[in-house]
Amino acid sequence: MAALAGGGLGSVAVLYAFSRDEELDGAIRREAARRDIRLMKGHVGSMQTQKVIAAVETGAKREGLVSDASYREEHALYHATVEALHGVGRGQLGLGEVLRTAGLTFAVARGPRSRRFPEDGKWLAVALYGTIGAPVRGFEHETLGLGINHI
Repeated sequence: MAALAGGGLGSVAVLYAFSRDEELDGAIRREAARRDIRLMKGHVGSMQTQKVIAAVETGAKREGLVSDASYREEHALYHATVEALHGVGRGQLGLGEVLRTAGLTFAVARGPRSRRFPEDGKWLAVALYGTIGAPVRGFEHETLGLGINHI
């Protein structure tokens, strides 16, 4: 898949979050597996920080990308998610309290951060993509956030 050829872990997560097509999802998953990257995708419809973090954490644990028994993995996932939320909220985390709505797809990728540095250990990337806006249908706009953290 040409779009992933030179990209790192973050670009894999972003492309997977962007994808709305089963065939493209399959191609991304196959290329990711070839590069020792594990993926999962989910959805969350809230801008309350704790709900977004909980949805990402639950999905990543359910799919086996992070372990309940590993503080380091949970901690890395938490920080990658908060970093991605900063992108979605343009630097603000508390958007749930200021009358905003969001419909977000999240993707979590786990693997080497770059093909150039395989000895660099395992990393987690969280991509959040969707819409955010005033709580009136049709007034939302696209948004994207990406967070990457070393395990």
